[in-house]
Amino acid sequence: MRLLVVDDNHELLENTANELRQAGFAVDTCDNGVDALHQGQEENYAAIVLDLGLPDIDGLTILREWRSRQNTVPVIILTARGEWYERVEGLQAGADDYVSKPFYHEELIARLRAVICRYHGHNNAALQLGDISLDEEKQQLDYQGKHYKLTAMEFRLLRYFMLNPGKVLSKQRLTEQLYEYDADKDSNVLEVYIAHLRRKLGKASIETRRGQGYIFHGSTA
Repeated sequence: MRLLVVDDNHELLENTANELRQAGFAVDTCDNGVDALHQGQEENYAAIVLDLGLPDIDGLTILREWRSRQNTVPVIILTARGEWYERVEGLQAGADDYVSKPFYHEELIARLRAVICRYHGHNNAALQLGDISLDEEKQQLDYQGKHYKLTAMEFRLLRYFMLNPGKVLSKQRLTEQLYEYDADKDSNVLEVYIAHLRRKLGKASIETRRGQGYIFHGSTA
């Protein structure tokens, strides 16, 4: 799944992006409000991490603009330590959660998983569908007593499928969640990863709708 992280502190930005990549996300970064406003509106992100203290357009203005355009992407705001009023203003502007600086990356990752799951209608951050369980810490599929270590792409794809069971998901939408902004996006490679998942879960677990995309049914045993 694909995230946008916005902060003008380049060291913090790169460190955070690298930690999130290790946690199995595709990550785009942005260090200014002008680009963030555009990317957050035009790109299909699973969630956005947004610093409020940007020098050109502040984070609150960006967030309010997204919400005024009916952009419902989950947003976690980053605030300076002790600035409680920033947290209140951010939540009132439409943020889904907040993290105070300095922060532990483990906390940010946990909060991201939680807001993404809530956005997709899941009551908790544990991804389970029937007898299929996805361990996000280990990036591992547990199914019928077997444990499968997943590649980064398999993990991103299966996580998105499990968050959207029974929905028709187009190739474009799925590909957008696999790759970062400047990566070469090859929708044909998507079929390779789907074939890998089918070998683990059964062919009927992922239905192909010709001309439309794919539907994840989960366990078909």
